[in-house]
Amino acid sequence: MVVPPLPFNLFKETKIMKYPFRLLCACIVLSITGCSASQNNNVNSLLWMQSSAEYRSVSIQVYSSALKQVDEALRDNTWTAAKEQAGNCSSLPPAVVMDIDETVLDNSRYMGRSVLEGNDWDPITWDAWVARCEAEAIAGSVEFVGEMQRRNVQVIFITNRACMKRQGSTDPCPQETDTAENLAKAGITGVSPENLFLAGEKQGWGSEKKSRREEVAKKYRIIMLFGDDLGDFLPGVKAGITPEERKVLVEGNRENWGRRWFMLPNPTYGSWLNILHEPKTQYIKNY
Repeated sequence: MVVPPLPFNLFKETKIMKYPFRLLCACIVLSITGCSASQNNNVNSLLWMQSSAEYRSVSIQVYSSALKQVDEALRDNTWTAAKEQAGNCSSLPPAVVMDIDETVLDNSRYMGRSVLEGNDWDPITWDAWVARCEAEAIAGSVEFVGEMQRRNVQVIFITNRACMKRQGSTDPCPQETDTAENLAKAGITGVSPENLFLAGEKQGWGSEKKSRREEVAKKYRIIMLFGDDLGDFLPGVKAGITPEERKVLVEGNRENWGRRWFMLPNPTYGSWLNILHEPKTQYIKNY
């Protein structure tokens, strides 16, 4: 992969609060031009993710709450968190299934670059970021995964990081190697390639995660799901659906939240935003 030249090394120093002048200039340019409004809106979201004690406390709270459910989940061999887990799974060994980005690894530094440069997400710059293996761990995730490993609970990562060819590499999926390395650098060691399920790694593995959950469910009893997007828990929620219909799905699965399903906050991107039609201001309520 040929990494595009950067006007400054934002990958190395990308807490956006470190660039108050550049941040101010970016906001002024975006305000004047009216372009990339979504990136302008992401300024506060990224500031919250990168600097607020509140974000860190919520992440710790999610993983601490999950740990309190583990004993019951392991004792009850009929306990499963996956809708795709059909039939009797009591004889299968336990596993937890986790998304990676904004669930286990924090990519706000990459998003900080996008905001400061006034750009949208781009597969080329994203792959360059993945190759750097510099994403840090979400608070609470390292301790949770470590406890699962100590209890001999398999940790399976289902991520929409996509397998794609990279210039200068003969590896058919260098992103898998990068992801394992990044997890190890962040403190999550011992992750085998067999426990990493990337988008496009096999035929039929698209951005919809249902097929990959089905694959995991063949070998393991899935006791918990973790993610930052409704699609990490349910199929058919990323397109052709309204915000109201998604809320109905959340309510219909009330018994799972905080017990089998654990959602991490992500105000910067996701299917919650992608399903909204333009102008997005039509969804804003006022008094």
